[in-house]
Amino acid sequence: MATKVLIIVAPFYQHITDHLVDGALAKLKEAGIAHDIITVPGAFEVPGVITFAELAQEDHPIASKHYDGYVALGCVIRGETSHYDYVAGESCRALMDLSLAGTAIGNGILTVENEAQALVRAGVDQVDKGGDAAEACLRMIEVRASLMQGHA
Repeated sequence: MATKVLIIVAPFYQHITDHLVDGALAKLKEAGIAHDIITVPGAFEVPGVITFAELAQEDHPIASKHYDGYVALGCVIRGETSHYDYVAGESCRALMDLSLAGTAIGNGILTVENEAQALVRAGVDQVDKGGDAAEACLRMIEVRASLMQGHA
C-alpha cells in the first residue's frame, strides 16, 4: 500500500503557516508521498484531529482516508499572558503522547518568542521547519515499519 500523510495546519498566523505548508509539501512531493490537508483553529486542536483520524481508521480498517503518518504545523508566539505556556506545552505533550502510542508524527508547531523568529524558522529558504516536520514524519513511518516487520 502506498504511503499517505495527513497535514494538520493551525493557521492562526497564516502568513507563517503558509511557509510551513510550502516546506512540508515540497518534501512530500520530492518523496512521492500522497497527502491530505486539514485546517484547525489553533495548535491546541492539532492532536485532536490526529486522534479522530486514528480512531476512524480503527473503526474502518479499509477506509479510503487511511494515513500512515501526520505532519503537525502551526505557530505559537509568546504573548503577555500565560496562554502561550498552556498552548505550547499541552499541544506538544499531546503530540508526544500520540507518538508514544505508535503514531508517526512530524511536529512542526513552532514555539517562539516573536514573529521574526517564526518567519526565520518557517522560511523554506531559511530553517524550513515545515520541511523538517515532513521528513521526521516520513522517517518515523519507516522506523515503525522496520520494527513491526513480522508482527502482524
